[in-house]
Amino acid sequence: MAEATDGPEAALVWQKARRTPRRQAPSVERIVQAAIVIADAEGVNALSMRRVAADLDSGTASLYRYVDGRDELLDLMINDVHGEEGPPPLTGDWRADLTGIARDLRATLLRHPWLGSELTGRPALGANSLRRHDLALTAAAALTPDITLATGVVDTVMAYVFGAVTQELAELQAQRRSGLTEEQWRASVGPYIREVVESGAYPQFARRVVEAEDRAPQEQFEFGLACVLDGVAARVRGASVG
Repeated sequence: MAEATDGPEAALVWQKARRTPRRQAPSVERIVQAAIVIADAEGVNALSMRRVAADLDSGTASLYRYVDGRDELLDLMINDVHGEEGPPPLTGDWRADLTGIARDLRATLLRHPWLGSELTGRPALGANSLRRHDLALTAAAALTPDITLATGVVDTVMAYVFGAVTQELAELQAQRRSGLTEEQWRASVGPYIREVVESGAYPQFARRVVEAEDRAPQEQFEFGLACVLDGVAARVRGASVG
């Protein structure tokens, strides 16, 4: 989060009154949208106030009249992408609701590959972010009225989503760097994998290569999510019995 100035009057980005842009000056909304386009296409390392200003055909100094700097801009970007689509409506079925929320978060993280790493490094306190977190806690409350347990359930499910999507994005990025399609990559490593299997040194890995089904990313995500939800349900039941 952007560094606060000293003194009791220091305001968080969410508490600031935004200036009305001068004629022809980019609005805060345009600044944020331009920044998201850059981060989506080139990664967050390509993001700077100078770069956003150039893409908007504006002076860098004019952006600082409305956004204090890159950190504040990232906070606004995170809140903006959390408001792109309305969250799935709750049904009162905790499992169905948390599944929908997890799927929605996965879709958002895949649309914006930079988002996951930024969310792990800063609290998301904008209105859209808080609304989604409150929705997840409401869904978990249908499983347990204990807010501590409900918080633990939500944190566990979200941690799974972040981890699964991080792995999925890493595989996509590795594929892009290699310049090979998945089929071409498999063909290139095929002879080595056959040697490993035929060596007999790694019997369970060999079974995986020869016998296991190759799940698509969405299918693997759903399997892992179901396991997580089974686990938290058993944990909550155990806590209520204890």
